[in-house]
Amino acid sequence: MKIFPAIDIKDKKCVRLIKGDFDNKTEYEASPIDQAGKYKDHGFKNLHIVDLDGALTGKTINLNIIKKIVNKYDLKIEIGGGVRNFDSIEKYIDVGVEKVILGSAAIKNKEFLKEACNKFSNKIALGLDAKKGNLSISGWKENLNIKTIDFLKDVKDHGASRLIYTDIDRDGTKESPNFEETLRVAEVSSCPVIISGGVSSINDIKKAKELRNKNIEGIIVGKAIYDGDIKLEELVKELDA
Repeated sequence: MKIFPAIDIKDKKCVRLIKGDFDNKTEYEASPIDQAGKYKDHGFKNLHIVDLDGALTGKTINLNIIKKIVNKYDLKIEIGGGVRNFDSIEKYIDVGVEKVILGSAAIKNKEFLKEACNKFSNKIALGLDAKKGNLSISGWKENLNIKTIDFLKDVKDHGASRLIYTDIDRDGTKESPNFEETLRVAEVSSCPVIISGGVSSINDIKKAKELRNKNIEGIIVGKAIYDGDIKLEELVKELDA
């Protein structure tokens, strides 16, 4: 089971949003680079990063921060947030990230997703963010009348190497992930799925591990770490248990 500690970057700071609301955010003292170092020191190998500035602007605003993290700590990083063209994908791959997450741009343009997967083989992750089963895009500001499952059926053969499924209503709430819906997504997906949104305790991690044989590759943990609900010493044990 891969565990992805999360870093969300806004204005060069680590932040967490509640249900994706930019007006409802918590800022944390540690810089993104220092936070990544803390994860590395504890033994984590994977890292989930969202460039919230990128999500709002469509530009690789925090590319230099990502580059410094890759160079300094040799972590396997998946990065998302406003990646809308091949140039942005290439910039991230060139600095050494493992996966680039395509969200809104892939949902708006399925052909872009397909071409990106062909052009950057095994480097593209598909990020699907949903509210009550319907997809949301543009930093969760725009809710679509498109069922997650229906969209996934249309693009399952496009070549994404990973799927990150986030239930927006759970994200940042620490109410536990939507395991039930994530499993439905995993059944349809042709690539392994990462659980995202709402992790509240180590019990959520243990439950995720029980789903490893159901096309579940890992889980993202964010606010519960920052708020001290899950200790890193406790969490890292689940990597090897």
